Amino acid sequence: MAFLPPVSGGTGGPLTIEDTDGHFFAITRKAIDTLHLVDKMQRPDDGAVVVFEGVVRNNTKGRRTEYLEYECYEQMALEQMARIGRQIAGEFAIGRLGIVHRLGRLEIGEASVVVVTTAPHRGAAFDAARQGIDRLKREVPIWKKEFFADGAVWVDGEWDERLRAGSVVQHPL
Repeated sequence: MAFLPPVSGGTGGPLTIEDTDGHFFAITRKAIDTLHLVDKMQRPDDGAVVVFEGVVRNNTKGRRTEYLEYECYEQMALEQMARIGRQIAGEFAIGRLGIVHRLGRLEIGEASVVVVTTAPHRGAAFDAARQGIDRLKREVPIWKKEFFADGAVWVDGEWDERLRAGSVVQHPL
């Protein structure tokens, strides 16, 4: 497994982990290039590529959203993403798995997270992608702040309460 530090001293470059099996995990403050991630993950023996993009929508429970901001403890979040990804890769008959999450300010329509799974067959690719996004939202401490015309709120995640109870890291604010 290789740990790649942020480029240029950490100013704007992604923090990444790419392991020897080709699984890829990143935290970035720049737009996510989904097609590049697909190209990176796909192998000649894959018959399926499943892509999940979580995008910023323009409303929450009927309230108009202007934009979102995401923050986290980057190294810890990245390591948890990689742990989850490796576990999923061990549970499903997939080729590779990639997860990239974006931080900072995101506008309506921009991707905040991308999960890509490749596999010889579609069933495993779909199942692994679904588990990837579900576990990321439950287990990785990435915080979202929603901005509206009349204010802003930090949004509680879909945290696994068993993990939250034993964690030192708490929601900011």
